Amino acid sequence: MTTDQNTTKPYAGLSLDLDNEWSYLKAHGDPIWRNFPSYINLVIPRILSLLAEFNVKITFFIVGKDADFEKNHEALSSIVEAGHSVGNHSQNHEPWMREEASEQEIGQAEELLEQVTGMRPIGFRGPGYSMSNQTLKVLAQRGYKYDSSTLPSFMGPLARAYYFMNTSLNLKQKEERGTLFGTFRDGLRPLKPYLWQIGDSTLTEIPVTTFPLFRVPFHFSYVLYISTYSPILARTYWRSALRSCRLAGIEPTLLLHSLDFLGSEDVTTLSFFPGMNMRSDVKLGRIRNYLADLIAEHTVISLNKYAEILQSRVKLKIKFPDFRTP
Repeated sequence: MTTDQNTTKPYAGLSLDLDNEWSYLKAHGDPIWRNFPSYINLVIPRILSLLAEFNVKITFFIVGKDADFEKNHEALSSIVEAGHSVGNHSQNHEPWMREEASEQEIGQAEELLEQVTGMRPIGFRGPGYSMSNQTLKVLAQRGYKYDSSTLPSFMGPLARAYYFMNTSLNLKQKEERGTLFGTFRDGLRPLKPYLWQIGDSTLTEIPVTTFPLFRVPFHFSYVLYISTYSPILARTYWRSALRSCRLAGIEPTLLLHSLDFLGSEDVTTLSFFPGMNMRSDVKLGRIRNYLADLIAEHTVISLNKYAEILQSRVKLKIKFPDFRTP
């Protein structure tokens, strides 16, 4: 496993999907999303405060639509002011994004994020881990350095079934979301970073790491959900996953979500979401423990920084885009 010459610890890339209240309600099929309810101004200071405790810099994947509201500008700007980087999380956060909409979804968000934060995104993550061949082509054409939309797990169809059971979507809406959270074949994708060959260009793919061998998720939201049943089991699972990555020679790239920092007292409209029956102080305490475990064994860096490091290494494996249009 490669490490920086100034440290004996392997790297761990860390990012956060800044999904907003309206985007979850939209995916859930609740029409009140059209009022764009937001917790941006509540959650960002809370996230930045916790990251500052550990002196960790990460990448925030931000939805362009949130940068379209002036009321969010100060909070979004504070992310870069605190030394973190921003990534593109699409304009409208639609995991069922049509291929022909890729250019507009990526371009609009990119321009808004640069205007508001002063930083042009160089990385992209599709909402709901969505990706298409056309999206990769657009990213390459626009000069992006990396994508981080793949979640190599066999659990995508199960997550989608659970999601459909807890929504009020009609049949057409369910068909639109037919590839949400990926397909079974996504569990066969590599856990280590690689290159997409797109025409004459390449684009680095930084997968969201899943538990080696078993290919089940272990990002923070997933571990928090396990902790609602048993905090001890969740911590054991988390540490076991990190240990397995080290044994397999994998530098984990993990992600947080906005809801990891919000409790049942903060947001009442998202009670359908796993883990939203916990208070925020309980969540924050557990996130602190998980971060402490990660930092104890890894040099934690943003995905932007990790992408730079990957580009300086020996040649990564090359794959050709193979996503199927639903």
